[in-house]
Amino acid sequence: MPAHVFVDESKHCCYLVAAAALDPAGLAEARKAIQQFIMPRQRRVHFAKEGNPRRDKFLGVINGLGITATIYDASHYRREKEARPACLRRLVADLAIMKAERLVLEIDDSVAQADKRLLREEVKRVGLAACLRYELLRAHEECLLAVPDAIAWCWARGGEWRDKVKDLVTHVHQVHESPDP
Repeated sequence: MPAHVFVDESKHCCYLVAAAALDPAGLAEARKAIQQFIMPRQRRVHFAKEGNPRRDKFLGVINGLGITATIYDASHYRREKEARPACLRRLVADLAIMKAERLVLEIDDSVAQADKRLLREEVKRVGLAACLRYELLRAHEECLLAVPDAIAWCWARGGEWRDKVKDLVTHVHQVHESPDP
């Protein structure tokens, strides 16, 4: 499936990345569903700042959108500076397998240049340079970034919150230090 993949992170108790994949045919429906959650004077849905009733309603909606998600758990790393690139490398390798056509990451200004450099190198390394578009955007620029935001938040909290997204999560990868490719 030539998916569009939306990515966000959680730093709650350890570093993890959630990647939510959607079929391009369902993007318009998914955007419309997410935009309905943006309240007046809000620029975006930020899951951590929502109340539990809105969280539950949001999760109910995204569970019906045909989304599949992968969690990249970098809890073995002590520092985000090492965890983030390791997660992104594994993500790009997975994108090659699934033949994804678009990747959207929520931008973190503190590592944006490093992310761009890493993505450029990894996309080339796995042979996706001609077919994968990737962008670093702010959450209000792409409402579908609310989906991995919610999944990452729930997964990091564990317990009943993790249970609410478990049907979306098709893979969980423990990201470890690996030898140079």
